[in-house]
Amino acid sequence: MELTSVFAARLTTPPSADVSSRSTTPPLADVPSRSTTPPLADVPSGESAARAPTFEDVYEAHVDFVWRMVCRLGVRTHAAEDVVQEVFLAVHRRLAEFEGRSSVKTWLVGIVRLILLERRRSMRHKALDQTPDSAAAADVDAIEDVCTESPHERAAHAEAVRLLHELLDGLDEDKREVFVLVELEQMPAVEVASALGVNVNTVYSRLRLAREKFNAALARHRARDGWRST
Repeated sequence: MELTSVFAARLTTPPSADVSSRSTTPPLADVPSRSTTPPLADVPSGESAARAPTFEDVYEAHVDFVWRMVCRLGVRTHAAEDVVQEVFLAVHRRLAEFEGRSSVKTWLVGIVRLILLERRRSMRHKALDQTPDSAAAADVDAIEDVCTESPHERAAHAEAVRLLHELLDGLDEDKREVFVLVELEQMPAVEVASALGVNVNTVYSRLRLAREKFNAALARHRARDGWRST
């Protein structure tokens, strides 16, 4: 069974700001209080926004996307909050430079990648964080609706999230980025190519290899542990 049939129902739903698996949105000293104005939609490349996005617009519309990307690129729960804070501090400083030539989401991908790169360099050969504990997989993906989900369903969801992160850890960095953005976040390949600074054919090539490796690892996991999707 392919990835989409295994994880799609559980792992692609955007997390709400009130999910119990994440304490709150990241504490930012200079983040203004959330507006009641609906968040600004992404502006497709080559089009002009009706108005320039404010920091509040960007934060409201994309904080969950940033959380997911940070976690799926290898930063575990206990470190993700610091990284997400760094991302939005950078957004706050650089928003005036955003010219709308790409979507806001594509612009954010570049900021996230730069911050993760700087983190890796500062930590030299260390991992982005310490070895995750058993609760680390219960990150921003672990959506819980206590009113509608049974304990069994919540446990199954948490296991699916844990497995997703385990399989992502087995991908090379360049393939992992493409897999996360195209397969999990459903971003168009052309946008991903722009965000990563590569051509579209490279995106498709990396995605094909990532899918093959991911599905092979998933098959090995099933054979070893007898894991079955619900």
